[in-house]
Amino acid sequence: MNDTRITLTGWIGGDVTLRELTDGRAVASFRMACTPTRYRDGEWVKGTPTWHTVKAWNRLGRHVASSLASSDPVVVHGRLVADVWERDGKPQTSFEVVASAVGHDLSFGTTVLTRPVPASEPAPEVEQPARAA
Repeated sequence: MNDTRITLTGWIGGDVTLRELTDGRAVASFRMACTPTRYRDGEWVKGTPTWHTVKAWNRLGRHVASSLASSDPVVVHGRLVADVWERDGKPQTSFEVVASAVGHDLSFGTTVLTRPVPASEPAPEVEQPARAA
């Protein structure tokens, strides 16, 4: 396949939304800002942010929705997809990233991975402390 692969680093700019489709699939979407920063004349200078729409499907989408929030620093890797349509007879194009991997950007902090228990496996039993009589 000749897909265009892209990796973005930036910050989530709003709420992550999760939609459950009638066929059982799920899709999470969010907007993220990528702001270039350059060191010029002894100081860090921020450039103009670019905004991107990111979609994550099925298991990845569910994990994204339960793990990420507005203003989190993230790294996103996926396919760049163009959507082309006409409005008033003029061609319009928008781009989105269909994610294959999403995670916190660990250059800004730490995170803990929690693996969900598959539905086919019983949850481990937790030993309850004895009660005093």
